Amino acid sequence: MLKQRTLQSLTKAVGVGLHSGQRVELTLRPAQPDTGIVFRRVDLPQPVDIPITATAVTDTRLASTISNGGVKVYTVEHLMSACAGLGIDNLYVDITAEELPILDGSASSFVFLLQSAGIVEQNAPKRFIRVLQPVEVREGEGANTKWARLEPHHGYKLTFEIDFHHPAVDSTGQRVVFDMDTGTYARDIARARTFGFTRDVEMMRANGLGLGGSLDNAIVMDDYKVLNSDGLRYDDEFVKHKILDAMGDLFLIGKPLLASYTAFRSGHAMNNKLLRELLSHPEAYEVVTFEDARKAPPGLAQLAPAW
Repeated sequence: MLKQRTLQSLTKAVGVGLHSGQRVELTLRPAQPDTGIVFRRVDLPQPVDIPITATAVTDTRLASTISNGGVKVYTVEHLMSACAGLGIDNLYVDITAEELPILDGSASSFVFLLQSAGIVEQNAPKRFIRVLQPVEVREGEGANTKWARLEPHHGYKLTFEIDFHHPAVDSTGQRVVFDMDTGTYARDIARARTFGFTRDVEMMRANGLGLGGSLDNAIVMDDYKVLNSDGLRYDDEFVKHKILDAMGDLFLIGKPLLASYTAFRSGHAMNNKLLRELLSHPEAYEVVTFEDARKAPPGLAQLAPAW
């Protein structure tokens, strides 16, 4: 049987929120089988739980925000990506503010935290959402076209293409295909950092966003070049970060997907729209388990290697 996974012990981190600039403490704790991933706001007089679901996503401007009633947690996608990349099914995420810490702007710090806590299998079958029919969402026309699609696939494969019309971005790889079967998420995807442009900073800060952003936790560009003195971590870091984000956004459905995801200029809003479109067509997917782990796609069956 292919089993569910959680942490062996709890682990903690402290950082600042990318958009809020607030100091936040994060505690990742083991959870029982079939708990799923649950965010818990422990800074409130009465702690509030926010379990992940596609419909818990209430805002997608510059990050993915999940809510329960009036209580929210935002910028969840990098931690969710690390959980997807490592195959974590059950986890409590205790936080002391509205926003997760940005740490280094990628998912690699979260991968390190999760792996240092130890990942253990649980005596319950791991449940997947298997896509049975193609599902697509699309917006805009001509040069403004953007779209995202899920198609049947025995495994989990993501293909993403960007188009920013910016010299620093255009000079790097524009399209990446990542297959979970390679087992290289931590090495090839997790280290890709979030990115932004100096021309947007004033507008963002006027709207109370990007207050915690710096060259330590983001790739920053002026109109021509990357401003970070250490340059890029990958020669296609921008589009790899889009894959990282997509993995996090799509995992908000609450179970790992068995599907091929393809996207052009997609983002948090479109990724969530795609999940809602899938869920609105019950005939387009099914929930499956693997009694024989050998029949599962290898990248989803094996525990990810440590660093």
